[in-house]
Formats: sequence, C-alpha cells, structure tokens
Amino acid sequence: MPKGLKENSSTIVISGSTVEGAANTFQELELPLTLNVLDREVFVVTAIDLNMSLPDADVANNETLVRGSLSSTSRTTVGTIADTNVFGAGRNVIVSDVALGQPVGIYSDSSTESPHAQLSYIAIISTNNFFAQVLGTGNTRVKAIDFRIWGYRAIASAEVFAALTQSELLSA
Repeated sequence: MPKGLKENSSTIVISGSTVEGAANTFQELELPLTLNVLDREVFVVTAIDLNMSLPDADVANNETLVRGSLSSTSRTTVGTIADTNVFGAGRNVIVSDVALGQPVGIYSDSSTESPHAQLSYIAIISTNNFFAQVLGTGNTRVKAIDFRIWGYRAIASAEVFAALTQSELLSA
C-alpha cells in the first residue's frame, strides 16, 4: 500500500470501449469514477488490459494503424506512456501490399498491462473521472479500443490528496 493511502474498497473492475465516429477520427470517452472528493477518495489502478481493433490490411502499399490510450485527464490526441497523464497506451500497425495479397508486416506494442512485481500500482486517479482515446490512421473502416481496469478506492491523507490532485490537473 502506498504511503498516505488507506484502502476502503475491495477490487473494482471497470470495463468499456469507445469507437471512432468515422474512420480516422479521434474519439474520446469520459468515464466517471464518482469519487468522494470531500473525503479525499482516490482510485488506485492496479492493472489494465487494452485491446485495439486491427488496422485495415487491404489498403494497397500503405501503413495503417490504430492507437489507443487511457488517461487521468481529457486529451485532444491519443497519448503515449511518455505523457504524464497517460497510464495505458497501445498501437497496432499493419504494412500492406495488396499486390502480394497479404500484409508484409504486422506490429503491436502496448504499455505493460500489470505493474512490475516491485510496484504496487500503475496509477492513482484523484479527480472524478478518467478517459479512453482511440484513433486510426490510413483505415477505411472505423476502429475501437476495448479496455478493462482493475483497482480499488482509497482515502488519501490531506497532503497526499492535495499533491495528487495538483499534479493530475497540471498534467492536463
């Protein structure tokens, strides 16, 4: 258990998905956590699972991709793990040559789906919601991100809550 936090729930699982409104169009979904901020309640993320749609493989001589992310604040782009407000990100890429009748390269990467054995959590969310983003590039069909988050509610000490909230809001 991180210092300054006292667990006040058992494990909670949150699942969801978001779909582009049109092919290659950024889409963001806001998910409420309904935290009790008066009691300094936070959400401690212990594991995540991200599944993005496969990019289109039938686009001739093209690289198509699907990127997705989970963040503690709203974004105008899909984030990467280099962004301080992003706690999960992934990407699927297909390089195609329709003349050959098949993709010539398929690549996938994502942030770790559970913390390293030495870590007790992936992220701590101190505001009342989190966000899921998806964006395809070079596709002819809409793409989606499905996700599952495991975590628990905790009460933070006053100084920890203030620091977490300020840090989260400044990372937006």
